[in-house]
Amino acid sequence: MSQSINDLEHDIEQTRARLDRTIDQIQGRLSPASIVDEMLGTARQTPAMAGLYDGALAAVRRNPVPVMLIVAGVGWLVHRVARESERRRELDATMAGAESVPVLNTGTARVYDPDRPTAHPAADRVADSLRM
Repeated sequence: MSQSINDLEHDIEQTRARLDRTIDQIQGRLSPASIVDEMLGTARQTPAMAGLYDGALAAVRRNPVPVMLIVAGVGWLVHRVARESERRRELDATMAGAESVPVLNTGTARVYDPDRPTAHPAADRVADSLRM
């Protein structure tokens, strides 16, 4: 009986070791560098993409500074778009809350009429008092 328990413990240890190796392999494949390498390798193996890949790589090697500037510009653009999107979401949330706020109407709102001359109430009152 003790032999069978030892055998089971040994089998469990081997299974754990295999599981640890499998997890390490999966983590290695899911690292960002590994994913990029796999994508580039797949693109290079495709005949239609191989020429494009090689041409792009040669252009980057010949002109690294412009490529870095382009990448930085695209990154900045993506950052700005994301920030503007977040700002709009916050504004929408604020406006949704503002719709429930009561508004006091004092009757002092003025309507602009382009055909009427501009009225200056204070100046008109002074002119009226001088005419008297």
